[in-house]
Amino acid sequence: MSLPEIGLGLGANQGDRAANLRAAKALIGGIPGVTIVAQSRLYDTEPVGVKPEYRDLQFINAVLVITSELPLEILHTRLLAIEEEIGRRRTADKFAPRPLDIDILFAGDRVLDTPTLKLPHPQCLKRRFVLAPLAEVRPELVLPTVRCPVRELLDNLPEKETATPLPEAW
Repeated sequence: MSLPEIGLGLGANQGDRAANLRAAKALIGGIPGVTIVAQSRLYDTEPVGVKPEYRDLQFINAVLVITSELPLEILHTRLLAIEEEIGRRRTADKFAPRPLDIDILFAGDRVLDTPTLKLPHPQCLKRRFVLAPLAEVRPELVLPTVRCPVRELLDNLPEKETATPLPEAW
């Protein structure tokens, strides 16, 4: 029996953003039982939903698709620890600048709504900075609770947000 794919959205808007994502990818790939099966390019993206004082802090975003032998809750805890290792300090302002943010976007066909984890990620279907890299690696993916492929969701977003692929490898 094969393991379900799990989509991870990574982002950074503080410090050496690309280096932070490279370090996170290495740490994620080093978790026992985790295998990286696909990765998007890096995307330069504008901040969405942040306070005016953070509007000039561009993000770099990417998507990793992994499989994991770990229970989802343990994987989630390990990902939070990686955020902290890269320098993330959580504050009351959930949109504050951060050297690393890792979100579980989906986990196979699971639908969850717990205090710590919601799947599919509730905002991922509305954000170009998530859908552009996800559509790059899994354009035909249909997420649970959604009736159309990721590529179609991306194509139907308003053009107000940008997500520009970067040439550098990670």
